[in-house]
Amino acid sequence: MPIYEYHCDKCGKNFEFIVLGKDQPACPFCKNETVSKLISTCGFVNKGRGGETLSSSAASSSCRGCTAGSCRSCGH
Repeated sequence: MPIYEYHCDKCGKNFEFIVLGKDQPACPFCKNETVSKLISTCGFVNKGRGGETLSSSAASSSCRGCTAGSCRSCGH
C-alpha cells in the first residue's frame, strides 16, 4: 500500500493518500478531486552483509546537478 503526497489545485494544501487498488484521491480539506501528485523522496537504508550502511534515502544523494534527490538519469 503506497502512500503518495498530493497538492490540491483548489485550496493549495498538501496531503498524503494511501492508494488501495484504483482509489482516486480527493482533498481531505475541501473535498476537491482535482489534485496533483507530488514528487517526494523515499526513506530507506541499504545495509551491507556486515551491517554497514551502504546508502540511505534519496534525499541524501550526493548529486549536485539537479534538485530531484535521486538522479539515475544524470549518472550520479
